[in-house]
Amino acid sequence: MLGFMDYVQNAFYKASHWNQDNSYSTLTATAQSLLDFETPRGLRLNVSALSSPNYATSYTLGSIGVVDGSLSYLYSSLALRENTKSEHIDLHNVIQGYRPLQELRRPDEPWWWEVWQGGKRVDRRDTLLYGRLFLPHSILEALYLRRLSPTQQVKISCVSDARLKSGGTILALFQHDVGKFSTEYLYSTDSALLGFRGLYNFGPDPRKPAPKSASEDALEGLYGRFSAGAELYYGALNKSGGVSTGIRFTTLPRHTGFPYTMTLTLNPLMGNLSSTYSVKAGPSLAMCSRFDFNVYSYESDLQLGCELWRTRRRNEELDWVHAKLGTSRQEEEDVIGVLKGRVDQNWNIGILWEGRIKELLFSMGTTFDIRRREQPFRTVGLELQYSS
Repeated sequence: MLGFMDYVQNAFYKASHWNQDNSYSTLTATAQSLLDFETPRGLRLNVSALSSPNYATSYTLGSIGVVDGSLSYLYSSLALRENTKSEHIDLHNVIQGYRPLQELRRPDEPWWWEVWQGGKRVDRRDTLLYGRLFLPHSILEALYLRRLSPTQQVKISCVSDARLKSGGTILALFQHDVGKFSTEYLYSTDSALLGFRGLYNFGPDPRKPAPKSASEDALEGLYGRFSAGAELYYGALNKSGGVSTGIRFTTLPRHTGFPYTMTLTLNPLMGNLSSTYSVKAGPSLAMCSRFDFNVYSYESDLQLGCELWRTRRRNEELDWVHAKLGTSRQEEEDVIGVLKGRVDQNWNIGILWEGRIKELLFSMGTTFDIRRREQPFRTVGLELQYSS
């Protein structure tokens, strides 16, 4: 489940019209949500609030052998109007599961962002500032995010920790997204790392209007999107680099059958090949499989996962009224929780239950190995979140 500050950052992206899914870093996001979900460890309580449309605070207290916690503060120059009360938050926005992609959106025109007063431009670029202090280890995290234009943004994240080399690290990321393709340039002070990521979407360009001569059948025939991308990085200090490439095909909302997503990624230097297939088999059920193979060592790994959403009809107490009147009403359902599970070929199993009880969001789960009969459980935890 997303933390409160991550939820607020996603609200910032949504309000500033930034598409997080159009990036090579999120190429396999659906499979990761269904197979790589984290289970809580120990007991953790999070209390948060969006005190105004521009300010948010969050406090966390946990116990994993020792008591620890964190203090978080966030400022956004762009007013955020998302519902942040834990009793009303749409669980689809905080629980990471199958991610259906939407149609590519045409970027805003640059002049749409201009604000003039008295013949002078007074508009400012939307900015987000975030800081988090971990106690008792005095670890500090910071984030600076700024939209430069409708198609560009810069993101700088920092970590200050005495246990790290040089006492901390800084990661700078410049992103450029025009819909048809996106590029990212990054630099990290850790090993003086330089990197590049790119993603290209085949098919229509959202920046160009559809030709008038195009028939409706041709336009409606686009039920899926094929994307290809790659990333390169090189560490100047340790004189080492890396490369990976991948492709993805996913169905779009106009697809009338079951939504599904297929990905294939390759790391040629390490010889790792990974393929995933995810399908939303029903309104409340999604399944995923991943097969990894190394062409050098011939080692392989298979993982299976699924998620099952639990829903509840709204205003069930009024059903007898509609039955007496002989009328029908539109079915509306509230999501009250989701059950996730995964298993690999070594019988390592993970189970996670996330949902809402009254005004609290909860996340509880466990990981265990059924081959270790003496001590099968590896982690067990419960996390509670309250926000206003």
